[in-house]
Amino acid sequence: MSDWKPIIGLEIHAELLTKSKMFSGCPVVDSVEAAPNTAVDPVSLGLPGTLPVINRQAVEFGLMVGLALHCEIPPVNQFARKNYFYPDLPKGYQISQYERPLAVNGWLDIEVTPPDGEPYQKRIRIRRAHLEEDTGKLTHVGGGSSLVDYNRAGVPLLEIVTEPDINSADEAEAFARTLRAILQYLGVNNGDMSKGVLRVEPNISVMHKDDTEFRTRTEIKNLNSIRSLYRASLAEIERQINLWQSGGEVKQATLGWDENKQRLVIQRYKERADEYRYFPEPDLPVVEISREWVEEVRARLPELPEAKRRRFMETFGLSEYDARQLVAEQAIAHYYEETLSAGVNPKSAANWILGGLFALMNEKGFERENIESTRITARQFAELVKLVDAGTLNKGTAAAVLAEMWDTGSDPALIVAARGLAQVSDQDIIRQAVANVLAENSAMAQDYLSGKEKLFGALMGQVMKAMGGKANAQVVTDILKQQLEAMRSS
Repeated sequence: MSDWKPIIGLEIHAELLTKSKMFSGCPVVDSVEAAPNTAVDPVSLGLPGTLPVINRQAVEFGLMVGLALHCEIPPVNQFARKNYFYPDLPKGYQISQYERPLAVNGWLDIEVTPPDGEPYQKRIRIRRAHLEEDTGKLTHVGGGSSLVDYNRAGVPLLEIVTEPDINSADEAEAFARTLRAILQYLGVNNGDMSKGVLRVEPNISVMHKDDTEFRTRTEIKNLNSIRSLYRASLAEIERQINLWQSGGEVKQATLGWDENKQRLVIQRYKERADEYRYFPEPDLPVVEISREWVEEVRARLPELPEAKRRRFMETFGLSEYDARQLVAEQAIAHYYEETLSAGVNPKSAANWILGGLFALMNEKGFERENIESTRITARQFAELVKLVDAGTLNKGTAAAVLAEMWDTGSDPALIVAARGLAQVSDQDIIRQAVANVLAENSAMAQDYLSGKEKLFGALMGQVMKAMGGKANAQVVTDILKQQLEAMRSS
């Protein structure tokens, strides 16, 4: 398959965190938690005689995203009608933007870490970002019937379209994660794909090394996680390559992804843009975006992930890798900074978040983006790191305390006191423990002295075991070396 190259462009639909809908004062609610059809009004239901009014906050949120993605902001943008019939589209058309979008010609740099290769950076071009209204939500039930909920209809939606610059599932995943972080940092979208507030849809084709133009593409919809984006993209790339190689032909179609069965499902054959019969929305004025308005919005942009990464490196002396890991999710960066506000050493805090805490979260099947939902508060985590830095706990004991904090939510100092876990640094006590271990393992000690230096670790382990894992590892190392050298010269 090395003769083939994937060609992927992404369409990202991000619901904007406004209080009201795109074209009316109807409140925006959680479309999963709220009772069906309780947040609707005549405008979002498309009732005759209603007129839309543009939500200024939605426009400003869209401008923020456009500026964060290094886009050009045209001085004029215009809404259009996109005509198609579907049960969750109450008006029979969607108000969107077509020829005059809000933002164009941007870019986003991503860091790609392939599972079997070296990390690299790549710039992905952004074709456009435009505003539109979301549709309702269909729930399919037995007997070929469907239920429709219009709570989501009319919610402000920003669609971001990339150029087909993405050439692997790894790059698609990296782009989605990077963009989601930016949206979260901006405060315009919470990034929860499971609730459909952020939807990433790949358009995929493959290109043979001898091709001079793109082949037919397909689009995968209804992906509810970045992991699904990665898996579905891999599956579609493989399907298309196998189809072309076997003499078949890829048809332009819309696909779905069954996460449980890990397989693609063809939903319908794709419409062409001209079938939507776009034309300017007659009930809305052209929107003029002045340079003053753009600069006013630019001045309100918060610190974005890339700027925060540089600050973490320059201010706290973190490595580029550690800083990238800490800013990858807004929740992680916030947790780290909350930990630092308790006066803990920045490098120690970073090491324990990226090491001990992340390892525990992986073990428990807990997504990193939910770090602030754990029982371990940033203040408690800072206390644990301080205990380690002060020499009260060694690394192994601290990991055990961290695990108990996860289960109980208790303060580390209380756990240490209740279980008597404070690290032992008394040299006389440790010296006696080392002497006992060497006496009980004299053959191993002699083998070490004969040149089998790897046995030092085994002897260290025996001493730590004898001390109940509470000994100061550095003190044990120093005393063990001293007594072994004394045996060598005796």
